[in-house]
Amino acid sequence: MKIHTVTNYIKDSQEKLVNHPIYDNIQNIDDLKIFMENHVFAVWDFMSLLKGLQINLTCVNNPWVPVENTEAARFINEIVLEEETDEIKSHNVTSHFELYLDAMHEIGASTNKIQSFIDAIKSSKKYRETINSYNIEEEIKEFLNFTFDIVDSNETHKIAAAFTFGRENVIPDMFIEIVKGLNKENSSVADKFVFYLERHIELDGDDHGPIALKMIENLCGNDLSKWEDVKEIAKKSIEMRIKLWSHINYLIKCH
Repeated sequence: MKIHTVTNYIKDSQEKLVNHPIYDNIQNIDDLKIFMENHVFAVWDFMSLLKGLQINLTCVNNPWVPVENTEAARFINEIVLEEETDEIKSHNVTSHFELYLDAMHEIGASTNKIQSFIDAIKSSKKYRETINSYNIEEEIKEFLNFTFDIVDSNETHKIAAAFTFGRENVIPDMFIEIVKGLNKENSSVADKFVFYLERHIELDGDDHGPIALKMIENLCGNDLSKWEDVKEIAKKSIEMRIKLWSHINYLIKCH
């Protein structure tokens, strides 16, 4: 079993995601604010998938010891470099999560809820309890809990599947055109979000996407049971994204 088997299996779900009505319903800056204020939680938990892979594939403890799979370690370290410490315009170094927050500030979206959530996570000893008790929509909690169920499984190939097929490959070019259209009407008020999207598409298409696929192949090898896990996690990850999109789309239509 190889990557093409997984991509064929998830093809219908990916098409549903790419053709989701949310893209047509983001028609003004207020719609974009609603989208970003809710989607930012998925931007945050992506970093935990990333860290889950780094913890499992590299040595992040002292004393250092050699890792078993140096090729996979290199794959994830390359991705971490740019996701957590990307060098962007004017030689600023930032994580993509913080880049997203900057984009929210630019359009006047509120970051209060996500910032206070991060503060609560920092001070919590039981982060799952914090997620489930925090004042966010149930659909967002469900999305986050699915992510952390995968992370907490501590099974690297499963984390890689959610990371690769549920995240790295699902930022459609359509968002770029939507926001560029909004900018024409609003004097480039969402320039930073356009930059965020373009940076992701650039990295995912040229670097992170291909690297992540190689990482999947490296981790699964000829183990058919792992490939089956990857198929199911990949599909479920996309379905969870569709469910999140549908919830945010509902909020946009109702405001």
